[in-house]
Amino acid sequence: MATERTNPYGTFNFLVDLGTGDTGSIRAGFQEVSGLNVEVTSAEYRNGNEPVNHVRKLNGIYKVGDVTLKRGLIGAMDLFEWIKQVREGDQAARRNITIHLRDESGANTVMTWRLTNARPLRYTAPSLNAKGGTDVAIEELVLSCEDMTIE
Repeated sequence: MATERTNPYGTFNFLVDLGTGDTGSIRAGFQEVSGLNVEVTSAEYRNGNEPVNHVRKLNGIYKVGDVTLKRGLIGAMDLFEWIKQVREGDQAARRNITIHLRDESGANTVMTWRLTNARPLRYTAPSLNAKGGTDVAIEELVLSCEDMTIE
């Protein structure tokens, strides 16, 4: 359940569970989560005998945006193995993902996003550059989700 307060929460303490129950290991540590959104489509409609000269907007279906996860490359193959499952047609590759926003102390969950039937769309390996000696190698996974709820 979301915890309300006067001051907004920071974005720097969060946990990601890729449907495995693991939120504490380095393997589950992500630098960034982006793209958490829901969009409701609308249809425009107007009767020919409407008393006003504008269309009505009717709510249509909704869709959940693609979610991007980024983490420092640690040599773990789990993200690539997951997209490999999808690429080989494994229908069991869909997972329910949970993202927990934590308070400043990192001890309490203040908001949770649940992604239903998520599956990878794209895996991107880090860009390698011999001149960038201070950059961290970041891998990226883009997920397609059927639904999103917020608690």
